[in-house]
Amino acid sequence: MAVSSEETEDARRRYAFVTPPSRLPGLVASATGYHTTDNPVGLHRGLPSPYLAFIFALDDAPIIGADTPDRALTPAAPRAEVLLGGLHQRPAYVVQPRSQVGIQLAVHPLAARRLFGPPTRELTELVGDGVAVLGAEAARLRERMAETPTWAERFELLWAYLRRRVEATERVEAPPPALVEGWRWLARFGGTGSMDGLARHLGYSGRRVSQLFGAELGASPKQVGRLFRFDLARRQIAADIDRTGRSDLGRVAAERGYYDQSHLVRDFRQYTGTSPSRWIAEEFRNIQAGGHRAPEDSPP
Repeated sequence: MAVSSEETEDARRRYAFVTPPSRLPGLVASATGYHTTDNPVGLHRGLPSPYLAFIFALDDAPIIGADTPDRALTPAAPRAEVLLGGLHQRPAYVVQPRSQVGIQLAVHPLAARRLFGPPTRELTELVGDGVAVLGAEAARLRERMAETPTWAERFELLWAYLRRRVEATERVEAPPPALVEGWRWLARFGGTGSMDGLARHLGYSGRRVSQLFGAELGASPKQVGRLFRFDLARRQIAADIDRTGRSDLGRVAAERGYYDQSHLVRDFRQYTGTSPSRWIAEEFRNIQAGGHRAPEDSPP
């Protein structure tokens, strides 16, 4: 199994991201294994994206987080060793321990029924207990991956588990073809296409298109389009930082279909809870280690 990895070490810190190609293209957009130590203890921002988050914590610390910083730091904050996160429009605030090991998948939202059972609209929690949805086999998989010494072996276990789930749901009703095409259309235009243009492309009324998206995804086509645009913008910013150490926000805004830089900053504040400059400062370490790469495969 070919696994690409990037690892960086200095006198105080060691961290790695491992990014194998997806074994389930059209269902899983990307997979990342991570192992970080000497993290600044505090809160990490889990950002909205057009994909579902499926995360396995492979150390002793569960994933703890909530929709506000204050709630994330309380004893009552939701926690999970296997996390399923749906489409959301605000950041999740996740407690970041000193060290952490895990695997995170970006899952196409139209693949939720095949991989998880319920549709995306039912996966609304920012930190949702994946074992409660998937059952004891997911918990056993997490334990086996945690006990497995290499990333290659861990991913082999994970892909085998996901293939079994896909095979078991072969007869599950697929999303409507018009919804699949609508999602692809939004992805193709990076979220910049108009809603009138989407409706004309599908040959439906705007109201019918909204019903299709809402019934399966729990989000409107406009919300999904904005997630695509933001996700591409913040990944472009991360790529700029990784390559040159800086990013021209005005250029990013123009290339990603924002009216101007102020428009991009407003979206950033909604989706991250902070400004682009502060997000860059918080994420600089992860950016340099390859932790903000875009999913490689095409929409389903």
